[in-house]
Amino acid sequence: MTLGFDFRLRTLDLWLNVNCWSIKATIIYLCRMAGVYIHVPFCKQACHYCDFHFSTSSTYKDELVQALLKEIELQKDFLSSETIETIYFGGGTPSLLTSEEVNLIIDKITSIHIVSAVAEISLEANPDDLNIEKLKSLKQTPLNRFSIGIQSFFDDDLTWMNRVHRAAEAETSVKRSQDAGFENITIDLIYGYPLLTDAKWTHNLNKVFELQVPHVSAYSMTVEPRTALASFIKKKKQAAMSDEQSAGQFIQLMDAMQSNGFEHYEISNFCLPGNYSRHNTNYWKGVKYLGIGPSAHSYNSEMRQWNVANNSKYIQDINKNKIPAETEILTETNRLNEYILTSLRTMWGLDLDQLNLIAAGSAALLLKETIIFFEREWITQRDQTIYLSPKGKLYADHIASALFF
Repeated sequence: MTLGFDFRLRTLDLWLNVNCWSIKATIIYLCRMAGVYIHVPFCKQACHYCDFHFSTSSTYKDELVQALLKEIELQKDFLSSETIETIYFGGGTPSLLTSEEVNLIIDKITSIHIVSAVAEISLEANPDDLNIEKLKSLKQTPLNRFSIGIQSFFDDDLTWMNRVHRAAEAETSVKRSQDAGFENITIDLIYGYPLLTDAKWTHNLNKVFELQVPHVSAYSMTVEPRTALASFIKKKKQAAMSDEQSAGQFIQLMDAMQSNGFEHYEISNFCLPGNYSRHNTNYWKGVKYLGIGPSAHSYNSEMRQWNVANNSKYIQDINKNKIPAETEILTETNRLNEYILTSLRTMWGLDLDQLNLIAAGSAALLLKETIIFFEREWITQRDQTIYLSPKGKLYADHIASALFF
């Protein structure tokens, strides 16, 4: 079974009912302003499954922050003076930044770009970082959304993942954040790994509802090359992940979220009405964004750009007024395939008229390839839009790749 799960895609995740939009979400979508992503490449220790770019040494943290500020200046023209709607601190572990450093970076962005007065400004955080003092200091910044990397509410699972925090910290970090006035919170959870029984998965999901968290990102455990987990499996120290378990727990996830009033607006993302991640939604909608920091990616509808994944090299080049990035000019085929991949993952679906705007006649060619998926009831069509069915969500990546031009 080829499953449509991809743990890496914080930047990519189906809505079944497009009529569920709130007025606020509709206005935000129609505005389609740009976003800025800040990559903070530091972690206290390496999670066994993670292959994002990071360092467990924060020796050059001060230099890195200064380089981030300078890159913001060097990249000032990438977004063509568009208004910034979202700012997202990702990593790594951005909660290792001080409130002063967060303010420096946001101030630099606002000094160069026009930032919306209602911008969504998010910071990824580890539960162990969100103590009372930290939250008080972060409350003095423009941050208005936390993405808390909980992953599990069980100590044995967290140890298996090599996470820093404990289960008790996971729960109290959410409560402390809410008490400090941060109500716009999302938490990350992982499923589909050997220690996670269906009963434990139910417990994790019930914790979400008990804590009244308005947004959840849930990812199937994916074995990425060059990670400790991949090495353990190769050496037979760890059993391989089970597709059947992942599929079953994904269905369990969808059922629980629907029963508790959450909208399944992207393969890995669920929220109470009106609580969508505006930053990540813009990725899936093809909105422009600027990535700042080592390994950060950027997109401006004409090209993609990605920075070197090396802290030392990044700092050296930035200090020489050089952007350490590679670029790719997007061809018509690139843009067609990216639209197919991203749109199918969302509740908005794949708009055939939009496909034809990218390349005339492309919708008719795509429809010829969809017949088998209609027969299997993996996709549905309403007017000019194609959607994944609940069953089809299990095969999202497979379906998208089969429809590529």
